[in-house]
Amino acid sequence: MPQSVTVGQGAQARSIAVLSREGKGPPVVWLGGFKSDMRATKATSLDEWADRNGRAFLRFDYSGHGESGGAFEDGTISRWLEDALGVIERFVKERPIFIGSSMGGWISLLAARHLMEKRPDLAPVGIVLIAPAVDMTERLMWDRFPEDLKRVVEETGVYHRPSAYSEEPYPITKALIEDGRTHLLLGQPILTGCPVHILQGMEDPDVPWSHALQLVEHLPGDSVSLTLIKDGDHRLSRPEDIERLIAAVEAIG
Repeated sequence: MPQSVTVGQGAQARSIAVLSREGKGPPVVWLGGFKSDMRATKATSLDEWADRNGRAFLRFDYSGHGESGGAFEDGTISRWLEDALGVIERFVKERPIFIGSSMGGWISLLAARHLMEKRPDLAPVGIVLIAPAVDMTERLMWDRFPEDLKRVVEETGVYHRPSAYSEEPYPITKALIEDGRTHLLLGQPILTGCPVHILQGMEDPDVPWSHALQLVEHLPGDSVSLTLIKDGDHRLSRPEDIERLIAAVEAIG
């Protein structure tokens, strides 16, 4: 059963569901993707690996996701970053390994920057990114929207985007787009203070592999590895993909 922690103050307070496994080694922290949850295939497979190997593993649902409170439509990058930092600062006792999937890759890099500045004792010792959707609200959403969809967002405040991963469309709100612009990372050096390993499928329709190459170019001075998986999709949740993910985590520590 998940534990529950409260993040935010007053009317912005929300309950965040957390699953925490005690163990040895740097705690592994899972940061999931947009509209995903902590019981999805990759996170569950990592938990099974942690159980077999006695490793500490932490996963949670952002507000409006999975078992956490709050409405998805109220979500922004600022809000989900605050969720992540709130959980990390309450549950992590030593420098962790971050695993960021899709949007969680962006959140991971933002959280690493914040922790290096404010809590260096909790800054990650390594980061593994899976199809990292860095700056996704601008580069992978807004810049791709035709003018008529942009007008819908501007005039109504939301566009309900069909998804290949859910029967229900994903609401893309004006607030999400505008808030995302305050967290853009590409266009300047991205400092992590630790090794970064990126796993990217070349058949990914949501995060093009050229986007991962752009990210590598913005990670100067750090130890950066990029694994391109020729037949890999966005999820990278096949058994062979999970093996690559676990190997990347074990290589860090």
